[in-house]
Order: sequence, then C-alpha cells, then structure tokens
Amino acid sequence: MHNEEPLEEWARRREERRSASRGKLRAVPLTEGPYRGAHVDADVPRVIQEWTGTQWATVGVADNLAAAKVLLYPPQPVEEKSAEGHRPLGLGKGQGRHRKPNPAEERD
Repeated sequence: MHNEEPLEEWARRREERRSASRGKLRAVPLTEGPYRGAHVDADVPRVIQEWTGTQWATVGVADNLAAAKVLLYPPQPVEEKSAEGHRPLGLGKGQGRHRKPNPAEERD
C-alpha cells in the first residue's frame, strides 16, 4: 500500500524539516583522508560549517577541538535566584506534614 499525500503537504513538511535544521553548526577536522569523526585528532584545526538548509557552508576555522567546542556549544546564561524566600514549586505556606514538631507542639 502506497501513501498518497498531496504534493503541497509533502513540500510543507519538507520545508519544516529543513527550517528546523537550518543554522546548525558542525566542526570538521582539517586532516587528509576520509572524515573519521570530530573527536579524532583533537589538536588539529577544524572548519566550522553551518547548515543552510541544502548544504554545509564554511563560516570559520577553529585552532583545535577545544576551540571548536566553545563555538559550537556556547555557555548558556545562568538564571540567578534569590535564596531568600525560595520555596520549591508546588509548596505553599503551612506547617508541613513531615517536619519534626517542636516540644511545645508535642504537648498540645
């Protein structure tokens, strides 16, 4: 059984897939021979490439694997939270069912 879908639907799904991957970066080692993986030859320079939706385009060069990782995986900003008044989500004000009662409460 063959799935018959309208060409317009297929084209829309294809463009959504391409758009989702557009802008993705990769680091390719500058070595001779076949590509063997980004982790091989960590001290070798890397070409940084960006996916355009149809092909990989060179956007820069990194000195080594460590420098390439800094470009590929920039540190994410850390949201600072105040410790004062911090309460885990879902917990409201109250006595708490699992806390140890103080001696005055035990006498009541």
